[in-house]
Amino acid sequence: MNQSTKKALSALCYFSLFFAPFLFPIIIYFVVNENEVTEHAQKSFLSHLMPVIAVPLGIIIVFESQYNLMAIIICGLTFGLLTLIVTVWNIVKGIKVILA
Repeated sequence: MNQSTKKALSALCYFSLFFAPFLFPIIIYFVVNENEVTEHAQKSFLSHLMPVIAVPLGIIIVFESQYNLMAIIICGLTFGLLTLIVTVWNIVKGIKVILA
């Protein structure tokens, strides 16, 4: 596999947040036999999991606080910020992989 293909697959793992968040990195991880590419697939998959874990956690916090308005606002801001950070991180990592 040539270097440009490795870069493209690695970057697509990060950019897949917008079109196939879990499926694409998992497929790349199990199909491609290049350490560099599978490492990026694993990192991108884990970063795609963060917002998915945050949403149920936020729901549990809101239910446990008995719909306290302040808890809802804090959870919304915290987990919204987390999702924004993960999205920006994936974009930055994808661009860095392409430019490296």
